[in-house]
Amino acid sequence: MNALRRSTAPNWLQRLSLRARLVAGFVCAIFVLLTVAGAFVYWRVEYAFDRALDTELAKATATIVPLVNAEGSVTSPDQADATGVGWQLLTADGSLIASGGRLAGHDPVPADDLTGAPRTVEVGSMLSISPDQVRLRVTPVRGKYLVVVVDRARRDEALRELLAQLVIAGGGTLLVASIVGDLLARGALRPVERYRARASDIAAGATKLRLEVPDHRDDEVTRLGHTLNEMLTSLDAAMEHERHFVSDASHELRTPVTVIAGRIDQARRKARTAAYYEHLLDELSIDAQRLVRLTESLLSLSGPVDDREGSSDVLAQVAATADAHLAAGNAALRITSPTEPVLADVSAAVLDRIVTNLVTNAVVHGAQPIEIHLDATPDLVILQVIDDGPGMTPDLLARATDRFARGEHARTRPGAGLGLALIAQLVTAAGGELRLCYTGDHASFGTSHDQLACTHDARMTVSVLLPRTQ
Repeated sequence: MNALRRSTAPNWLQRLSLRARLVAGFVCAIFVLLTVAGAFVYWRVEYAFDRALDTELAKATATIVPLVNAEGSVTSPDQADATGVGWQLLTADGSLIASGGRLAGHDPVPADDLTGAPRTVEVGSMLSISPDQVRLRVTPVRGKYLVVVVDRARRDEALRELLAQLVIAGGGTLLVASIVGDLLARGALRPVERYRARASDIAAGATKLRLEVPDHRDDEVTRLGHTLNEMLTSLDAAMEHERHFVSDASHELRTPVTVIAGRIDQARRKARTAAYYEHLLDELSIDAQRLVRLTESLLSLSGPVDDREGSSDVLAQVAATADAHLAAGNAALRITSPTEPVLADVSAAVLDRIVTNLVTNAVVHGAQPIEIHLDATPDLVILQVIDDGPGMTPDLLARATDRFARGEHARTRPGAGLGLALIAQLVTAAGGELRLCYTGDHASFGTSHDQLACTHDARMTVSVLLPRTQ
């Protein structure tokens, strides 16, 4: 449990503001770059100094080595001193034989420094200031050891000065980078803060507000602003749609509920006969069934669309729906279709709801004869229901798929004006199109397809175009 608490505890970096994290990241990146660049410059300068010292040591060694004779002595100490370096000639055990230059009269170089000759040895630290900062080279000569020494003080002083300048320049650069990074981060996040303030106003209940997005810019923040504005527009439209739906649903439900309540109150006013109550119960049962149908339609319309994948035989579904209406006592429906099965790229449940609502809408609100035409193209299944009913006005065609939208003649008939709304929702979700045509006026809902022309303009035609199973 303790381990879990430690793992879920907020990190100190996460508690910083976004601007602070951006500046910290920017400064850290600059620090790493300056460190790498400074280390490279320091290494190159140090290498150049060391190479110059090694060249001086090599020249002095090349001059003094020939001066060491077979007896192990220096034949010309003056010539050795003329090289300008300090030198010593030592035995194998580190005893001093001869010396000159700055090493004249000095103690011999420790025997440990002679091990592994020829070799170059640094004496003294670069950061300390002392006269013992030298660079020496040990070379074996005729069983002896020649030690050549050059002063390293100027080299170390130059490196200390370089190091100090790099630290000062780096510190100044980091300070400037911090200031610039903070200004850049503040400027980049200023629109986000404006978005936050405006979103706070919207959350507080303000309506019709949008984020202020500049038109002359196109970056990540402005694209975010445009996306949020589009989302707000969609939310406003959805809320307006829901308010309209609730208002219409309340109106449609209020009427049958009021009728039921009125009939019950009327029956309570005085004693009634058993026959009256039986008749009243029959009427209440009809009203209750209407409420049930209306509620079921509303639930179907507001619920999720059954989008399970699959293909279904449209011809078989049309035939089954027509037989059901014939068995219910409705007039026979005339079907024109191909002889072979026509498969649509929708599930059987979705196809059943589409065809049932489509045919029922024509039977309830249309007039005989009612014809069902089924056809197919390489890409589409085309289902048309045609009747001789009163049709729709151009204004009603445009809003026929709105919930509770009904014409004047339909208000005295069963139904709540939800059939076409449900069909449009199912067809659109399946990637199809619902098209309504009457007397030369047309209305289309869903994915538009140009593969259908209405040929029955004088009659009410409801067409459904669905993707065909390939």
